[in-house]
Amino acid sequence: MTDSTPFRLPPALIKRAREFDGKPAPVRDAATVVLLRPSEQTFQLYVLRRATTMAFGGLYAFPGGGVDPDDRPEPIRTDWPARLGAPADRAHAVVGAAVRELFEETGVLLAGPVEQPDRTIADVGTDDWEADRAAVLARELTLSDLLRRRGLRMRDDLLFPWARWVTPEFEPKRYDTWFFVSLLPEGQLPRDVSGESEDTTWITAADSAGLAMLPPTRSVIDSLTPYGEMAQVVAAASRRDAATPVTPRVELTNDGGALLHLQ
Repeated sequence: MTDSTPFRLPPALIKRAREFDGKPAPVRDAATVVLLRPSEQTFQLYVLRRATTMAFGGLYAFPGGGVDPDDRPEPIRTDWPARLGAPADRAHAVVGAAVRELFEETGVLLAGPVEQPDRTIADVGTDDWEADRAAVLARELTLSDLLRRRGLRMRDDLLFPWARWVTPEFEPKRYDTWFFVSLLPEGQLPRDVSGESEDTTWITAADSAGLAMLPPTRSVIDSLTPYGEMAQVVAAASRRDAATPVTPRVELTNDGGALLHLQ
């Protein structure tokens, strides 16, 4: 479910919307992870501010990125196609991308020993782990091969689908993005290791009000605001529709601006 109130686009997006020639770019699958940790009586979200040299520079976002050909994790839950509204190969690749991107951008790894399916690995910030993370980032090593070599399996049961957004047609790069929430594994700490951000921070949903971010990020944070505890978020995820995409529609206004309506 989404709020029916339209978003007013920032100037850079208004310009692109008004100059759009009517030929939409192809859509690429992507995954984003909203990492949560407890904070006193509530919880915090991990956000990063994209570097000004990147697209959407200066805006706050969650760790994530596009699906790669090697994002084919095994073993994996069998219900992902229904939960994500996509064929099995595609759904599994999206889940693999979510875990890989989180590892690449924060150093947090959703994985545990093969023999102990309920455990998660703790410290992955040592030099040898950092070397492996860099190799995955450089596409010199797949995440599946890394896990296999270390006797680990991906903990895709720690990912909870929350929303799905498709980039508006006027954008030159377009994504079909699934948003997941996940709890920070005990013993792990996110690190600013991506090279794609200028700042990272933990914030509550309420404290994010003054941060600049794109409509999907803002909408996801707004949808988390009613929940006071992480357990409530996890319970709510089972009722969320992450299979039906939000496909925003742009309205050019007479004052030279543009509104984004959520459909």
